[in-house]
Amino acid sequence: MNSRQQPRWTQTWLGGVRSAGIDLGYPGERLGLPEEGSGAVAGNGRRIAAIVIDWVICTWAIAKGFFGVDPAQQAWVPLVVFGVTTFLLTATMGMTFGMRLLGIRVATLDGGSPGLVAAAARTVLLCLAVPALIWDRDQRGLHDRAANTVVVRM
Repeated sequence: MNSRQQPRWTQTWLGGVRSAGIDLGYPGERLGLPEEGSGAVAGNGRRIAAIVIDWVICTWAIAKGFFGVDPAQQAWVPLVVFGVTTFLLTATMGMTFGMRLLGIRVATLDGGSPGLVAAAARTVLLCLAVPALIWDRDQRGLHDRAANTVVVRM
C-alpha cells in the first residue's frame, strides 16, 4: 500500500486519534453543550488560570493576611483555606473568585448550579490534585466526572 492512501502507524499514536482521521467532535458535544459562546465548555487555559488566582488568594490574602500563617512553614493551612473557600463558593454561587474573574462557572450537566454534595465531592478531589489533572475528551477532570459537573463559559 502507498503511504498516501493510509497513514503510517506512527502518525496515529503520535498525533492522536484526530490525525488518524477519527473525528470526535468538539468538547462538550456529547453533553449537548454549544461549541462556542455562553454554556460552551471552558478551555483549559482559563481553568488553570482560575485555579492559580484562587490559590494565590487563599495562600497570601487569606492564610497569611487573616491568619498570619507563613505558607512556606505550614503548607496545609492554605490547602484547607483553599478547600473551604472553593467548597463554599462553588456550592453557593457556582464559581470561585478566579472563575468569576475569567468568566467561567461550574454547572451540573442539566445546566443548574451544583449542590452541596456535588461541590463537596468536586472540592475534595480537586484538593488531591491528581484527579483534576486527568481529563476526558470533553475537558472534564475526574473531579468533574465524579460530581457530575462541567466547567462552562458564562
